[in-house]
Amino acid sequence: MSDTTDLPAPSLDVEGWTCPAPLRDRPRVVMGHGGGGALSAELVQQIFAPSYGGEALSQMGDAAVLSLGGARLAFSTDSYVVRPLFFPGGSIGDLAVNGTVNDLAMSGARAAYLSCGFILEEGVELDTVTRVAEALGAAARTAGVEVATGDTKVVEAGHGDGIYLNTAGIGVVPAGVDLRPQRVVPGDVVIVSGAIGVHGVAIMSVREGLEFGVEIESDCAALGGLVEAMLAVTPDLHVLRDPTRGGLAASLNEIAAASGAGVVIRERDVPVPPAVANACAILGLDPMYIANEGKLVAFVPREHADAVLAAMRAHPLGTDAAIIGEAVDSHPGMLVARTGLGGTRVVDLPLGEQLPRIC
Repeated sequence: MSDTTDLPAPSLDVEGWTCPAPLRDRPRVVMGHGGGGALSAELVQQIFAPSYGGEALSQMGDAAVLSLGGARLAFSTDSYVVRPLFFPGGSIGDLAVNGTVNDLAMSGARAAYLSCGFILEEGVELDTVTRVAEALGAAARTAGVEVATGDTKVVEAGHGDGIYLNTAGIGVVPAGVDLRPQRVVPGDVVIVSGAIGVHGVAIMSVREGLEFGVEIESDCAALGGLVEAMLAVTPDLHVLRDPTRGGLAASLNEIAAASGAGVVIRERDVPVPPAVANACAILGLDPMYIANEGKLVAFVPREHADAVLAAMRAHPLGTDAAIIGEAVDSHPGMLVARTGLGGTRVVDLPLGEQLPRIC
């Protein structure tokens, strides 16, 4: 054995080390802060909410419900930085309309008007801008909403990814509709409107050039009509959410935490398409955490669950709707999954995002 005691210690570039998951005590923004998980929640709770204040902001829903001139209005805004701009089943233009319309729909509102801001990178082709604008206009007409105002800004080449979009929307909430997590009670039935994980896997397959034997198309769609069909059965739905960033797991965790109820889901009842399941198995991803853009999850009083489920399945955007679980007294504020083997596991709020830049 050679004597190495006199050899100099190896030089370690500690500053160059990286961590696969963002550290929660970092002094700078990391990608996980935009992922809709625990880091996003901390950013809102520790920086934005204390800075803004206000009762309306404290609702922390997909849209704020406001009283104005005797009417109940829902108001929401969202920004879109998806890469690539065009993908199977949609584009950034479709997302900008459908995402904001869906946020309004989750409060029970019928979307009426949108604003749209284009942030363009110097050098992007005008043909590309035209395609996005046309897709956005077509999606608005399909959703029955009007783009009433907008804005355009241009940033220098190298300071963007071609096009970013911001949309805000307003809509009217019908009388008797009160959708918020605080209304969830043990015994409520959890219903998801269809197969999960489709949008995130569709984006990833294009972005990374992956093939899974079949083309996976985004589920991007406006859900206002589906919500109206559900409310026609009963206005007494307790809460709706569209599980976008952070996926179904993030939405159910947020509802559990806000309501104080426990949530139990049955893994085998959660609809996951075979192509999504295979892609996730290959890549080590969990479909529960992958974003959706045309699905919703509902907490419905048990006495109305069967009728609401039937109405959902009669709608084109809810044909694969399924009951996947319930709210319970036990483990308050937590989401638990019952596995196919009869065991249980805690499904935590994700720290960041498995697939960033998907919306």
